[in-house]
Amino acid sequence: MIAALGQRSRQVDRAANRGLERAYPGIVRARHHTALTARRGWSWLWPRLRPLLAFFFHALALGEKTVRRLCVVLVRVASAASRIVTPARGAALVLIATGLCLVASQFIDYRGVEIGQPGYAGLPQVAQAPTVDVETAGEAHAYLLVPVGLAAAVIGLLAMRRERRGLGLLVAALGLLAVALILLVDLPHGLDEGSQTSRFAGATAVLQDGFFAELAAAGGMVLAGLLYYARPCRIRISLSGRAASARRRRPRRRASSRARVARSA
Repeated sequence: MIAALGQRSRQVDRAANRGLERAYPGIVRARHHTALTARRGWSWLWPRLRPLLAFFFHALALGEKTVRRLCVVLVRVASAASRIVTPARGAALVLIATGLCLVASQFIDYRGVEIGQPGYAGLPQVAQAPTVDVETAGEAHAYLLVPVGLAAAVIGLLAMRRERRGLGLLVAALGLLAVALILLVDLPHGLDEGSQTSRFAGATAVLQDGFFAELAAAGGMVLAGLLYYARPCRIRISLSGRAASARRRRPRRRASSRARVARSA
């Protein structure tokens, strides 16, 4: 049985060898044909692909040059702007902006009384309760915050011309005064329904955008004033410090003789 298996394996081996010998010329021809086809295809494709690649890389180089030039321009603009808009002037601009925002917030509706507001709960936002007794923010305190905001803006203009850190504390104090007036006068008055509860059922006093606008402007005045006060200040260098700095920058003198060179070594 072992002899039969050995004979059978030899037959299979011979058959496989004959199959490989017969298939080898075809494989060689197929390989040659594939290489020839690829070479012809590449020779046809490369003249058409080369201009596209050249255009792509030229565009890439042009984009790189444009970005480099733009970066140079931006650096120059930023350097020029940094000489004009100093930290003190930037903080002064914030002082002016917060003061003007406080003035503008006094003419925005800050409270109102909604009639039947519980009946509109769960309805789309388009359906809103009717609002009566609407008041602007300045009506609650006789527009007292208008001169406060104008004063903060004027102080900001002065701070742009003269860098005095005490001006920041003055604006911060005005901002604290405005916050106190808003919380002590506007907030209770804004949440008071008044006589509307006797005239309408389900009357509810609500605060509107004007209240939050003036509160944000007053808080911004406080923060802007503290920012101006705590800005980076210029450090004056004393004469001794300048002399020591000059000595560090002074180049060493060369030895004038070989003996001095030997001693220094």
